[in-house]
Amino acid sequence: MATASVAVRPHENVTGYVTKTRKMLINGKWVDSASGKTFETYNPATGEVLSHVAEGDKEDIDRAVKAARAAFETGPWSKISPSERGRMIWRLGDLLEKHLEEFAQLESLDNGKPLKIARVADLPLSIDHFRYYAGWATKIEGNTVPMSGWKQGMFHAYTVREPVGVVGQIIPWNFPLLMAAWKLGPALASGCTIVLKPAEQTPLTALRLGELIQEAGIPDGVVNIVPGYGETAGAALAAHPDVDKVAFTGSTEVGKLILKAAAGNLKKVSLELGGKSPNIIFDDADLDSAIPGAASAIFFNQGQCCCAGSRLYIEKKAFDKVVEGVADNASKIRVRPGFDPDSDLGPLVSEEQLNRVCGFLESGAKEGAKAVTGGSREGTTGYFVKPTVLINTNPKMKVVQEEIFGPVVTAIPFSDPSEIAATANDTIYGLAAGIWTRDIKKAHSLASKIKAGTVWINCYNIFDASLPFGGYKQSGWGREMGHEVLEHYTEVKSVCAAL
Repeated sequence: MATASVAVRPHENVTGYVTKTRKMLINGKWVDSASGKTFETYNPATGEVLSHVAEGDKEDIDRAVKAARAAFETGPWSKISPSERGRMIWRLGDLLEKHLEEFAQLESLDNGKPLKIARVADLPLSIDHFRYYAGWATKIEGNTVPMSGWKQGMFHAYTVREPVGVVGQIIPWNFPLLMAAWKLGPALASGCTIVLKPAEQTPLTALRLGELIQEAGIPDGVVNIVPGYGETAGAALAAHPDVDKVAFTGSTEVGKLILKAAAGNLKKVSLELGGKSPNIIFDDADLDSAIPGAASAIFFNQGQCCCAGSRLYIEKKAFDKVVEGVADNASKIRVRPGFDPDSDLGPLVSEEQLNRVCGFLESGAKEGAKAVTGGSREGTTGYFVKPTVLINTNPKMKVVQEEIFGPVVTAIPFSDPSEIAATANDTIYGLAAGIWTRDIKKAHSLASKIKAGTVWINCYNIFDASLPFGGYKQSGWGREMGHEVLEHYTEVKSVCAAL
């Protein structure tokens, strides 16, 4: 059962941080919102108020964009060498590592995830991300071009990559710090300036990161952080006429709104959106690996992952064994507050998300789905949901078609391996997929047919800063991470000189 007890003693910096009203960072200064308004953040484990944060709005976005524009056009940022930019970004990674425990605790308090997971996943991945892009700062280059239609030697032609300019970045609440790192790393390496809007549910680590950005020596105005609501601050940032590019991670529905808002000045847009990822287990798979792998694919981070393996397709001969195994794994997951050292699965991020997930569970039950385990809320305090395995589903059910974003998986048998690619692709999404089989030829053949930006074979949820991540179809535009993301933060200029 969920309990409100806190077993880990909060870091002294965390205690002081959450008790003060948090301000926003604009042009190197920590300031109140123009309106003077604040909003509350909540501890998902208890439902109690955690902190008060300055509520940004259109006027604050205007101030932040103006600061970012000045830093880009006339400030020192454009004059700093790529090597020095790289050293600053690396320094930011070092500072984050120095304050690892503090940030892990803030992330657990604000988001609800188990503290032990934040320590070994969210923080190391964020640190590595900054270090990876620190290296890219000196490696963004163009090409010399041998022009094909003219006599050799008449012209000297080459391309250069230049920073796109002022970037608006809007990040979600499921991995608040890591998503900030995903956005900030490549933008800083490219030489852009930034206005970052964290999710209103989880702004604390982004704001604390702003203090480390200053400590790392990154000049004033290069990174501005404006917390606020999506429909006000987020909308103003997406529509702002002096923003050159907007990067968004979140739901597909909001992504479409971002796209419409960005049309005013035709700013560049990248979108990392929702998913309903298939996870496919063949009967020849190593089930000792596939079963816990399938459980982790859906229950990691409380199921609040855009790439969660929420549609579990199992070859019929192995169906009963896999379902029994995944359900057994689920029943042993300890659902507790993030600060409990025994916690395997924390609360959902908010009461709104709790109601959304419980609504899907009710819908599934009404349509005939059966919960082998779970199927309801856990306890009455906090926003906990039991890890759930549903069977007796069909493709028309909401629980099969729509993104639940909670610890709920639908287990579906299949008989004909030749049809599983079409089944897996029967969704508006295309973010990720998993394949479990000992037959490597079958695995790669199926991977080539699945319309998804990432396909994991005999593993799941493996991420690296060097590996591009993004979606097909309504799972988004463009890629995060790897060298591909740098295309979103640069413009290519062709230069041609007569000789």
